[in-house]
Amino acid sequence: MEAHYYNVNLNWTSGRKGEISSPELDNAIKVATPPEFPQGIEGIWSPEHLLTASVVSCFMTTFLSIAENSKLEFSKFDCQAKGKLETIEGKLLMTEIILEPTLVINKDTNMDRAERVLHKSEAACLISNSIKSKVTLIPTIKIEEMTY
Repeated sequence: MEAHYYNVNLNWTSGRKGEISSPELDNAIKVATPPEFPQGIEGIWSPEHLLTASVVSCFMTTFLSIAENSKLEFSKFDCQAKGKLETIEGKLLMTEIILEPTLVINKDTNMDRAERVLHKSEAACLISNSIKSKVTLIPTIKIEEMTY
């Protein structure tokens, strides 16, 4: 595959706030220093949130592709993600991204196969593979309850 570039522009707006946009996308996103830091601001996306969001959204798109190729049928997929910020040897690092997907399959779907697809998706996620942070997968697979 040839190289691809994804363009992002940042415009500082005031204080500890800015706005990111891309000439390739419709929406701009406000970004700021998170509230845990001096002059941080609550309620606005931070770099730490965006890194965590990059991992979880890449995991989802990778899962959808692998599930389709594997012909894995499911009725629901969602995922909670948590980024862990720590000080290691005097440096602030995002040391871990914890992914907690919930997958709902029908009763005829093989539970082990569904779990393999989730793990394969995490292993193949290009963002997870591009960062130093540990990525931990804690999947939950449920059988869809049929209503009559």
